[in-house]
Amino acid sequence: MAFDLKSMNSKELEKLLNEVKKTLLSAQARDRRQARKAAEKAAAEWGFSLTDLSENEKPAKKERKNKAKVNKPKSKPQFANPADPSQTWTGKGRQPNWFRAEVEKGTSPEGMKI
Repeated sequence: MAFDLKSMNSKELEKLLNEVKKTLLSAQARDRRQARKAAEKAAAEWGFSLTDLSENEKPAKKERKNKAKVNKPKSKPQFANPADPSQTWTGKGRQPNWFRAEVEKGTSPEGMKI
C-alpha cells in the first residue's frame, strides 16, 4: 500500500497519522501478549509461573568496588582575615568573601599571608 504523501492535504495526513498510531498501539499490545505467552510457556517447562518468578526475585545489584579512602593531610592555612584572624583560607578552592572584600579594598594578598 503506497501513499503519495506530498499530494495529500493536512486533514488527510492527520487522519492517516491517527490510523497509524492506533494500529501501532494494537500491534504493540499483540506483541506484548505473544511475549507473555512465550514467557509463561518457558516458565512452565521449568515448573514455575510468571508470578512465582517475578515476586520473589530482586533485581541484581552491581557490585561496587570500595576504594579505600586515603586520609590526606589537611592543607595548612595560608591567608588570614586581618579583621578576624580566626577566619583562614588555604589558598585552594574558591576565595572566601572576606578575602575578596579585602583585595577590593586594596589590601594585597601577600599582606594577608600567615
